[in-house]
Amino acid sequence: MSGEGKLVCVTGASGYIAFMKKDLLIPAVDGCEGVFHTASPVFVSTNDPQADFIDPAVKGTLNVLSSCIKVQSVKRVVVTASLASIVFNGKPLTPDVVVDETWFSDPAFCKESKYWYHLSKTLAEEAAWRFAKENGIDLITLHPGLVIGPLLQSSLNFSVEVILNLFNGVQSFPSPYRLVDVRDVAYAHIQALEVPTASGRYLLVGRVTQLSEVLKVLHQHCPAFNPSRKIQSCEV
Repeated sequence: MSGEGKLVCVTGASGYIAFMKKDLLIPAVDGCEGVFHTASPVFVSTNDPQADFIDPAVKGTLNVLSSCIKVQSVKRVVVTASLASIVFNGKPLTPDVVVDETWFSDPAFCKESKYWYHLSKTLAEEAAWRFAKENGIDLITLHPGLVIGPLLQSSLNFSVEVILNLFNGVQSFPSPYRLVDVRDVAYAHIQALEVPTASGRYLLVGRVTQLSEVLKVLHQHCPAFNPSRKIQSCEV
């Protein structure tokens, strides 16, 4: 069963959730009271960051918001942003530093570091907030870290592939990782839409996990996995 099919079977979903598989250039939100915008491309590498990352993220977000202001029924828009649009600004993340919802990633730093996904999410969020303020949209952005947990679909997504690569002989692993369960992310989206007092930006991170802990958990669930194999930890 596809991910959409499983969601339709959720109790109370009938007549409540509408699934529209659309090109982001032609979004359709007619009759909707709330809109979740979750789509954004993720690649490991690219030869054309503008076309592969930035344009789809920024233009796609603005196209969705533009459609929302044309429909009177839409009361609130929830955009799935990312931790990538918060912490990547070149500031040292020492143990005494507290990262909160007031942080924004620095586009110049992301571009210089060739963090194209992070740049796209930062620019898309900036554009979304600017558009929302100019057009009176009730906007909420959610900022998950690396989303892990059960899959609805049979295909592999980027987040799970990061973990799978440890089994496949990857030599380096970004650490620490800010992990969050996909079920918590889904619940946060529902709360963001349905709680009247919800507003602004929300970080979604269950825990910060070092490489050593990730390897230990993988070994516990799969004893054949060798956690002693040398894997270089790289800061993200």
